[in-house]
Amino acid sequence: MNISFDGLFALAYSSARDLDHIEVGDHDPQQRGFNARNIELAFDGAVDPYFEGFANIVFKLDNDNQTEVEVEEAFMQTTSLPFNLQLKGGQFFAAFGRLNPTHPHTWDFADTPLVNGLFLGPDGLRGVGAQGSWTLPLPWYSQLIFASQNGRGSTGFSFRNPGDDGMFFDRITTDREVRGLQDFVWIPRFENSVNLSETQTVLAGVSGAFGSNETGANSRTQIYGADLLYKWKSARAEGGFPFVKWQTEFMYRRFEAGHGANDSFPVAETFHDWGLYSQVLWGFKKGWVVGIRGDYVHIQNSEFTDDLDRQSRARISANLTWYPTEFSKLRLQYNHDFLEENFFLSEREVDSLFLQFEFILGAHGAHKF
Repeated sequence: MNISFDGLFALAYSSARDLDHIEVGDHDPQQRGFNARNIELAFDGAVDPYFEGFANIVFKLDNDNQTEVEVEEAFMQTTSLPFNLQLKGGQFFAAFGRLNPTHPHTWDFADTPLVNGLFLGPDGLRGVGAQGSWTLPLPWYSQLIFASQNGRGSTGFSFRNPGDDGMFFDRITTDREVRGLQDFVWIPRFENSVNLSETQTVLAGVSGAFGSNETGANSRTQIYGADLLYKWKSARAEGGFPFVKWQTEFMYRRFEAGHGANDSFPVAETFHDWGLYSQVLWGFKKGWVVGIRGDYVHIQNSEFTDDLDRQSRARISANLTWYPTEFSKLRLQYNHDFLEENFFLSEREVDSLFLQFEFILGAHGAHKF
């Protein structure tokens, strides 16, 4: 069994006093000063000849330096099914898009893209469930994935999420138990990867997430996603450098906001929201990477409430990362956020600066390309 410890910390400054109202991810820097939002203990290994197991326990310090603990992932999966099939069961990240299934220490930036945090939730779309995948017998990599999860709580953000203090999008949430299959979140994905040459690879995927939400007795949510990754690596690469990587994701969400618990809200609405991010990374020298990312999210305004959680957002980010070895990282990142006039902060534009540092102890399992 492999055991590893990963410490991810950040020193942050922002022109906004309430940085936690600017950042949309729970593992992002949350305050000016020092932050410890992802301290991970990871286990992986063979269970027996038929299964392998994985577990990630994450510790976080809140703004009052109180410790929070979460079981980020804990699942087992098959290793020897025929016909290129694989089954997975337990607590795991949904295979939605490129970023959602990954852990924060593998990210190319110090924080979550806006569309991921606002559509899939601050902690990403994950939960207890089951997943099946089939790698198609084709000359290139091609995989079909289908999963079902409870979709409950903040990790089912756009689905069976009771919200803060029993409110979500200004509705009193129903906070109900599962009534049937319609209340699970169903998550299909289809992805393909092709080597254009010995130095170039393209990976494209489409994803979906469909289930009920807590704003009404029969309210539903649909999220669609498309993602694209292009990577060039020099034929004379040393340790993976130099390289250029371009990654982008687009999401569309159809959210039926119902009448709330006991028909307490007078009007039902259907929101059509969309967003994307696009980023380019250039590994210009062994251990050194420079990156730029653009984010935009369009949130349809409610005709009946001024919901502060429903505001369109934009952001530009740039960073420089140094990897002294594969077990440590230093990253300097600058963000410039554009906010709507009626946002709950007085600033319409916010500047933030992060110095992120990470170290790894032990043998950490490989991550999916």
